[in-house]
Amino acid sequence: MPLLISPAWPPPPSRLGYSILHRYRKNAANFNFRRTLLLTTPPHSSSRNVENVDTFTKYSGYLFQLSSSEAESLTEYNVAKISAIYQKKPLIVLRRLFQTATTFGKWFALRFIDNLTERADQMFEVRAEELRKILVELGPAYIKIAQAISSRPDLIPPSYLDELSLLQDQIAPFSSNVAFDMIEKELDLPIDAVFSEISPEPVAAASLGQVYQARLRSNGKLVAVKVQRPGVQAAISLDILILHYLAGFIRRAGKFNTDLQAVVDEWASSLFREMDYKREANNGLKFRQLYGGIKDVVVPEMFMNQTTSKVLVMQWVEGQKLAEVKDLYLIEVGVYCSFNQLLECGFYHADPHPGNLLRTDDGKLAYLDFGMMGEFKQELRDGFIEACLHLVNRDYDALAKDFVTLGLLPPTADKDAVTQALTGVFRDAVARGVRNISFGDLLGNLGVTMYKFKFQIPSYFSLVIRSLAVLEGIAISFDRNYKVLGSTYPWIARKVLTDNSLKLQSSLQALLYKDGVFRIDRLESLVTESLRARTETSIRKQIEDGDSRIIVKEVLSFTLNEKGAFVREILLDEFAKGLDALGLATLDSMASLVTSNLPFSGSQSSSIMTDEDITNLRTLQRIVLLLSGVRENSRNQVVGAYNGQKMSSNGAFLVLYQSVSIEELQRLLAIIMELPQDLQQQLLQLPADLAAKLVSRLTARTVRRIFL
Repeated sequence: MPLLISPAWPPPPSRLGYSILHRYRKNAANFNFRRTLLLTTPPHSSSRNVENVDTFTKYSGYLFQLSSSEAESLTEYNVAKISAIYQKKPLIVLRRLFQTATTFGKWFALRFIDNLTERADQMFEVRAEELRKILVELGPAYIKIAQAISSRPDLIPPSYLDELSLLQDQIAPFSSNVAFDMIEKELDLPIDAVFSEISPEPVAAASLGQVYQARLRSNGKLVAVKVQRPGVQAAISLDILILHYLAGFIRRAGKFNTDLQAVVDEWASSLFREMDYKREANNGLKFRQLYGGIKDVVVPEMFMNQTTSKVLVMQWVEGQKLAEVKDLYLIEVGVYCSFNQLLECGFYHADPHPGNLLRTDDGKLAYLDFGMMGEFKQELRDGFIEACLHLVNRDYDALAKDFVTLGLLPPTADKDAVTQALTGVFRDAVARGVRNISFGDLLGNLGVTMYKFKFQIPSYFSLVIRSLAVLEGIAISFDRNYKVLGSTYPWIARKVLTDNSLKLQSSLQALLYKDGVFRIDRLESLVTESLRARTETSIRKQIEDGDSRIIVKEVLSFTLNEKGAFVREILLDEFAKGLDALGLATLDSMASLVTSNLPFSGSQSSSIMTDEDITNLRTLQRIVLLLSGVRENSRNQVVGAYNGQKMSSNGAFLVLYQSVSIEELQRLLAIIMELPQDLQQQLLQLPADLAAKLVSRLTARTVRRIFL
């Protein structure tokens, strides 16, 4: 057994004694546990017995105290301050270093033997599981760092990601007597002055703290009381110091491109922030303000007057873990909420593991634990959206540039080599369509490439990936066909089509035009996907079932709305080009008819239409089909009439004429009459705007032909 650090506990006797009355409650709706601690204050009682230490703490051996000044200096992560503190505690450092080295040394020795005996492949799963157990046993720092590394494919071989992702925070609890002493010390009040009742044992325990259910004496509200593990700050600071210097040694020895010390420092900062429960409560307040109003999302109330840096009191939320409940609707709600977090506000929950997502008893999605939050800057949000667009549209050259923007690649990277690598990674996955892209598969495939090319993944990106991957993992556990990217992309499509950001508008323009030619298929894809960006079950089902009436109404509402102004201008431009081409096609058709009846007329008549005019006419047809709600199979039949062949102007005119029936136009007019008055007014303005664009185009073409 590794050497253990001698604990400085038990703490001094408590100011108050308590008589504990265990009773069983029949009302399961009010309490998730059966035993409740009723607090009274007898005049005399014995001090609490805290001789027994939980197994997690005992093995980790981290129970030693820092002085008040030392603890106060570690409110924020600072490796220089930590180093200065432990220079005065060499024996503690040596003992912990010996414990860590012997534990990991045994595991590496077994791996070495496996390689010598050529059993590495057969024993891989066993050794990976052993590594996970070792990390759990070594304490909170190793658990948290390992969880973070499990989403960092640039740091470890991708084969280890699956096993490390299984790390859970279900840890043995520490003594409730110690926890109650800490509550009193932190709040500077007798515990019965704050709570009228509290559970005698924790209802959940994790690496940093444990949770009790209690009832506030002041207002009778049921609350969750999270108490930090004693000595956890000292333990994490010591382990981080060791890891910091060890990372520097490994980087030099292994010649890694990634700055491993910076990675350790980065996650150490997040761990120190997570240990400050006052900061977590403020995060919860902000999260509730930003997202608490989203339909079917619950964010618990924070009780700031009863919260300190080591004790957090928040509203108790009754429910089941989302991973244990087959509710795909709440997964969709989670995807929508994640979209708002990542791409709208930029303040997001960075640790949405299954224990932090609940399905409440009334069928809503509750978020818990706000210790680890992320900030997504605006330029990175736009870059992430652009990357998703380029991925779905298989524009891997642009995707390579997005990787530079997102900080995944340095500006000096070989773009051609990156493009070739990304094509190999994503080609097969994207070929199945956006609705069939597995986020987990993409992450795994990308991880192989990242490890091979020694690319770096910024911390914010790994948190974003983890957030989405966890949602997909929960959904896949009871619906193997669920794809979180397929559910997220509609919101991305809608944002690109409606956002007033100049950068996103420029990206949309670049996406829709290639070599000056309008890509109507890409606009159709974006519009079609954006229609799925609805959380209302009935509306979404109508759209997915192909209800042409609701589709047309949604398309018209979107294009006539103020948010659709940029796309509306693009459509008007292309509509004007199409009408111009239609006019030429009409003249061409009439001229062909006249010349064919003249004596001595040739079998071939020259057309006044160019290839660009034919393309514009085809685009006009596709726009009419899109706005008229022609079903996909009918659209494919009509479009198939000219795809892959050069068409005469007469043929193009006939295809356009046959595209939409009179009945479909009548239905379109009926739908227009159902639109709100403001949208109808906007529709009445369109002919004038279209006429102005058409006159401008005709004038420009006339001038060009005169001078050329």
